[in-house]
Amino acid sequence: MDLKAEIMADPRNQSFTERGLEPIYMVGQDVRILIIGQAPGLKVEQTGVSFNDKSGDRLREWMGIDRDMFYESGLIGVLPMDFYYPGKAKTGDLPPRKFVAQEWHQRIMATMPKIELILLLGGYSQKYYLDVKSSETLTSIVKRFADFGPKYFPLAHPSPLNNIWLAKNPWFEATVVPALQKRVATILAK
Repeated sequence: MDLKAEIMADPRNQSFTERGLEPIYMVGQDVRILIIGQAPGLKVEQTGVSFNDKSGDRLREWMGIDRDMFYESGLIGVLPMDFYYPGKAKTGDLPPRKFVAQEWHQRIMATMPKIELILLLGGYSQKYYLDVKSSETLTSIVKRFADFGPKYFPLAHPSPLNNIWLAKNPWFEATVVPALQKRVATILAK
């Protein structure tokens, strides 16, 4: 059984599989840049295409690439902390289910031997993958982005819900985004 079929057969994903939903991620043996975000949003769930929303538009802008490079090159992968839209919470979406990263990420990453850079979008992926204190804020982690290279690059989530955070932290687009674009361009030029 392939990985996608195993994920769909997992009883914890039964409600999604019964609705005809497949796990949403993008992988391939040529992936050089892997994006690990929170979980697909409702619009992404409806289309079945990773980052096919305003968050994706902003993320591609931050990376300095277009939709064709993102979706058609085979060089960009997406492995969220949850493969399915977890539903709405009082503010934003529910958190990703913890077992997904614990049980599936390493197995799926093993199919992508050429990964050079992992973009960690938001607090869930950063707390899971980076050696940081649980009390450290996303702002502090992102400010220290250079400390986690060359493998990891922590970013704020590109969601429109983060517009206020972006407005309060102009250093992000002035410093972090240009560094990200330079790193992405270097990897994709190989």
